[in-house]
Amino acid sequence: MKVFNHHLYEYKRGLRNLILHTTKGSDQGYIEKRLQDENIDYLITKVNSSKINVFFGHRLCIEVVKSFNITALNKLTDEQDFILGIMLGYDRLKQCKRYLKRKTDDREVEELIG
Repeated sequence: MKVFNHHLYEYKRGLRNLILHTTKGSDQGYIEKRLQDENIDYLITKVNSSKINVFFGHRLCIEVVKSFNITALNKLTDEQDFILGIMLGYDRLKQCKRYLKRKTDDREVEELIG
């Protein structure tokens, strides 16, 4: 729960607009109560029988994530993967490289992105 509390701290301090926290399913009740008490929008998706992904943050970000209809992160389209990475604050250039690698086999692009 230390990581969740740190993520909550970062969100409340304005460091991030969207957080993705992966944890044990048994933590769900505590996490939902905390987020509700703090009036923070969230979405919880199941990873497997014992783990969940908790997306939380600004309502607009959560609405975008909801629009993806996530069943599994590895099932996201290339565009959804790119958007989610940017929204989570991942390095923009690395996200561009990741997107181009997923999207094309073009040798010129491979040379560009290294």
